[in-house]
Amino acid sequence: MVSRKSRTFISFLGIGMLLALLALVGRQVGSGSSSADGARPLAPSGAAVGVAAPGSAETLPVVGGPALVGHDVQHDLSQPLRNIDPATVKGTRAAADSDHSALFRTNQAPVQDPVVQGWERAGFGPLAMPAPSVNFEGVNNIGGWYPPDTNGDVGPNHYVQIVNDHFQIWNKSGVSLYGPAPDNAPWAGFGGVCETRNDGDPVVNYDPIADRWVLSQFAVPGGSAGYHQCFAVSQTADPTGAWYRYDFLMSSSLFDDYPKVGVWPDAYYATFNMFKGNRFAGPWAVAFNRAKMLTGAAATFQYFQLGRTQGTLLPVDIDGPTLPAAGAPGLFANYGTNALNFWKFHVDWTTPANSTLTGPTTLATAAFNQLCPSTASCVPQPGTSVGLDGLGDRLMYRLAYRNFGDHEALLLNHSVDVGGGHAGIRWYEVRSTPPGGALSIYQQGTYAPDATNRWMASLAMDKVGDIGVGYTVSSSSVYPSIRYTGRLAGDALGTLPQGEATLIAGSGVQTGTANRWGDYSMMAVDPSDDCTFWFTNEYVQTTGTKSWQTRVGAFKFPGCR
Repeated sequence: MVSRKSRTFISFLGIGMLLALLALVGRQVGSGSSSADGARPLAPSGAAVGVAAPGSAETLPVVGGPALVGHDVQHDLSQPLRNIDPATVKGTRAAADSDHSALFRTNQAPVQDPVVQGWERAGFGPLAMPAPSVNFEGVNNIGGWYPPDTNGDVGPNHYVQIVNDHFQIWNKSGVSLYGPAPDNAPWAGFGGVCETRNDGDPVVNYDPIADRWVLSQFAVPGGSAGYHQCFAVSQTADPTGAWYRYDFLMSSSLFDDYPKVGVWPDAYYATFNMFKGNRFAGPWAVAFNRAKMLTGAAATFQYFQLGRTQGTLLPVDIDGPTLPAAGAPGLFANYGTNALNFWKFHVDWTTPANSTLTGPTTLATAAFNQLCPSTASCVPQPGTSVGLDGLGDRLMYRLAYRNFGDHEALLLNHSVDVGGGHAGIRWYEVRSTPPGGALSIYQQGTYAPDATNRWMASLAMDKVGDIGVGYTVSSSSVYPSIRYTGRLAGDALGTLPQGEATLIAGSGVQTGTANRWGDYSMMAVDPSDDCTFWFTNEYVQTTGTKSWQTRVGAFKFPGCR
């Protein structure tokens, strides 16, 4: 469930008053609401988020400091999850699950994308990708909501998937060990809104540094109860065991929408789109005290509010055994008009006044067109006029990081229009050489090899530098399905030339007129061999209003050992 809400610019005076209030109360305030199953107001005409209106009084992003500080409302240690009967878990959810117009618009005339890859550039055709080594059904639409917000991660012995509004744990052969259970099951007996609500926008991360699991979702009762983020960190490497549980009150009245979480040595970094009612208040870059949360101790968080001209942020998320340099700041990214933007968050848990958010560093990209900036009925399906949401206004999860010793690599992607509304995947590898050095775009490309639409992607990189990409496909003749592609480290830069494989072919269409799809998917790399890619996404098997299903699959390139 994600709300991409209508936008008007806040005045300089209004922000000044708001910041003065924050200095008094130590927490930013505003108002917001969650939403549900249908209505999608279009964006107002005029200036768009990402481009300040001429003469606008919009202030610069609040990136210099000081950081604002919050703390957990409560925390404890759960009983072992395996002892919690999913059938006994109850939880209310926001009455709506609606989508809203794009937070960011590029506001430019259509351009020719110079880095589009067709089959003629791919070289090997559609049959070179390895077949799935594991392929099983994930959690389906138990709660009757859409979109599923499909997310999942892999550890040494488990795969954990979480969607709106259930999660499940399997071994890596696809044998279920727990669930499906409501997403709030880990908070059973905890008390408060994290136990009693099951509002969604869930994320699961495997923390490879500590060999732990991290579950999170928001709890958004609103009103006097405020807006919360619920975290659970496994006490051990076994996700069916006990969990350290946290309830963080993010704001008394700003709705903390679209949370994303990444693992970094000094923090669990997170991002939120904050709303005051239907007005976008800007994204937050947030650091949660990972060291405290790994021990179940009382924990704080620190955050910076960026201006309303900035769109959705993503936090960095580490892959591989080689850590960044000690004290390396956490990274955050979004995209602008033919540009990628990066910020660095240095968090000081002892003296929050020393914490800083610096940036943006802006990297110019090859020209592109934003996918469907003003409609959710975007990507066609067979036999219906109902389209699917392209969600082209933001980077797709994750901002995947890997340290190779001589350089660091970051992977990003977003959905673009390669012409006539045809959806493709713009992807990037950004490097810093040596680690900690200046960021630069090492390679980029737009994957749109034929007339089928490809979007809602997620990327990851294995230990030898191969890249795996999973995504949704659909067209007027192709049912919504899940496919994947990739490249080897030695392939020509800017290409995904290893062909394409199908994880699961759809056989139905989604007819819900809110057009919800996504809002994200997840590609991860198995820490056991640092080679095997694990991907989860949604598809449609049986035609219906919200008849989505999900799939989990794994593959690896033969040269990675």
